[in-house]
Amino acid sequence: MGYGAAPGQDEPTQTHPAVTDQPPTRPGTLVRPPAARPDGAGPPATPKKRRRRGLLVTVLTLVIALGAGLAGVAVLKPGLLSGLLATPDWQSPSAAPPAEPAAPPVLTALADAPMPDPAQLRTLIDPLVTGTDLGDNVSVSVVDVTSGQVLYERGPTEMITPASNTKLVTAAAVLTARGPDHRITTRVVAGANPGEVVLIGAGDATLGVTKSKYYAGAPQLDDLAAQVKKAMGGTPITKVILDGSLFPGPITAPTWSPNAAKEGNVSKITALMINGARTGLKDRKTPFDRYNDPERAAGDAFAKLLGVPTSAVAKGKAPAAAAGQATPAASTAPSGSAATGGAPAPGTELGAVRSAPLLRQVEQMLIESDNTLAETLARQVALAKGKPASFEGAAQAMEEVLVELGLDAQQSTLFDGSGMSASNKISPRVLTSLLVKAAGGGTVLGDFFNGLPVGGWSGTMTERFLKAKDGFGVVRAKSGTLDGVNSLSGVVETADGRLLAFAVLADGVPVGMYPAQDLLDKVPAAMATCGCP
Repeated sequence: MGYGAAPGQDEPTQTHPAVTDQPPTRPGTLVRPPAARPDGAGPPATPKKRRRRGLLVTVLTLVIALGAGLAGVAVLKPGLLSGLLATPDWQSPSAAPPAEPAAPPVLTALADAPMPDPAQLRTLIDPLVTGTDLGDNVSVSVVDVTSGQVLYERGPTEMITPASNTKLVTAAAVLTARGPDHRITTRVVAGANPGEVVLIGAGDATLGVTKSKYYAGAPQLDDLAAQVKKAMGGTPITKVILDGSLFPGPITAPTWSPNAAKEGNVSKITALMINGARTGLKDRKTPFDRYNDPERAAGDAFAKLLGVPTSAVAKGKAPAAAAGQATPAASTAPSGSAATGGAPAPGTELGAVRSAPLLRQVEQMLIESDNTLAETLARQVALAKGKPASFEGAAQAMEEVLVELGLDAQQSTLFDGSGMSASNKISPRVLTSLLVKAAGGGTVLGDFFNGLPVGGWSGTMTERFLKAKDGFGVVRAKSGTLDGVNSLSGVVETADGRLLAFAVLADGVPVGMYPAQDLLDKVPAAMATCGCP
């Protein structure tokens, strides 16, 4: 996450936490650094032909370390990007969703590389986190991924505002609680009266309207509308009812700024929305223009596809008969259904579309630091744990998952899933423990490495490491920025080929976003140079 700075200024123009570090990239797309950034730093010079200097070589090196050298953790699955960008054939429930393919190691395993000497690491890191413009409240944890051995610590159990590093916990929690293959199903059922149809929100923020949509691989309302028209047969559709009751509210977190949703870095969180509540699809960089009422915007779009005037759209609830209903009207036609010439019985399913697997949504959330998507994924954790799909229920559920993973929940206090809340507190040790756990194999957590952006190459890391170029291609990390808060957590490969997990959290940072980011980047970049066994 991050915030916008006024021209010529490093400090944000607003005085409350805001989250804006997403680049203008499509989910899953790898892009090269742009020509310049606001502080005047230009793009990196053409790299010399040295180890890790070529972008292709550096990315392959990281894939080796993450994908094959860590107990079978595969970071990049075959065909991942093409799968994201292709039109899936599982959007319609008429076709059974294909099973997710196994993820074998992408490249051959590295030989066991030497572990860095903790004393030499301290010599490298101490000057970067003490007495600098990051301020006096900087906490750090560096752990060897293979062995779990602590290599460097500075206040590792201090509870620090993590900003968008919270998304690492959200990603781990939803993959653990729901599983990477889980899909969210948005349904339409017959309403209580003939001609009424009910669009039931299931919490899929990626739902699009047509093939022109924000999230690659997302389901579409036009597909759903076609199913509904067919299921209704000759019965005219006269009213569209919107059921968003799955998310009980509030629609913004009590610990957010009152203007958070208006500023566009996050939307109001509702169970029914289209394109993450963005009003347009051309803009690819936050803050976005967002619908004031995401649920109604989705309903209006659906009504137009059905040929129903938006004046006939209303909020309500699906008939009680819809509970547990999963059979389309055309398949099992009860008495009085469209298949027998009458209006479908109340609660009869008229159509359904499925989201991409949650693993894909996790990748999209991490690579763009998508706050709205983070909040809806956090609510999937709440639903899996039988809790209300609210900010409070999601936070409680995620902390339960941390305990299940063997992590210290006393070092994590959450109020949302995106990190927009300055009240969130997490220790660096929890984050590095989570990364080590993910790399250890035997769990679904290794999958979220797919979404961690690569330094100087992809996602929110595209414009990072311009002043710490040793991190190019060998760092995968999640950034985080709020007013006075900067964080960076991920993994880095050393010069000797050893993979380290790191978390650097700074609170009370006295300088603006870009100088703080440059200082943070130097920490994993220094570790990348370490040929220091």
